[in-house]
Amino acid sequence: QVQVAESGGGLVQPGGSLTLSCTASGTIFKIHRMAWDRQAPGKQREVVGSIDRGGMTTYMDSVKGRFTIFADNSKQTVYLRMASLQPEDTAVYYCNIKGEVSEFHMMDFAVWGQGIQVTVGA
Repeated sequence: QVQVAESGGGLVQPGGSLTLSCTASGTIFKIHRMAWDRQAPGKQREVVGSIDRGGMTTYMDSVKGRFTIFADNSKQTVYLRMASLQPEDTAVYYCNIKGEVSEFHMMDFAVWGQGIQVTVGA
C-alpha cells in the first residue's frame, strides 16, 4: 500500500513563505507525477501545481511566479515552496502522487495525503 506523509503547513503572515513537503512510502515501482492540490472553505478543489518524471512543471495561474514545485525522486518526495503568500492562498493542501506499483501487473496508483492547513493572515 502506498502512503504519503505531509508536513510544513501552518500560519504565516501575508507576504510570508512556507514550504510543504510530501514523502511517499510503500510499494512503488515508478512515480509518474506528483502534484499539490488545495481546497479552500466553500470552494472546489483545484490543482495548484504538478511535476512529472522529466521535471516538467505546471501551475495554476494565480500562483505562477510565487509558488515552485520540485521533487527529489530518489527520496520520493515532492515539495511546494510558497512565497508572497496571500490570504486567498488559505486552504487545505493535499499531496497527490501517481505511479505504478509493479511493472509485472501494470497496476497504477493514485494517492492523496490527508491534507495540511495553510493559513495566511495577521
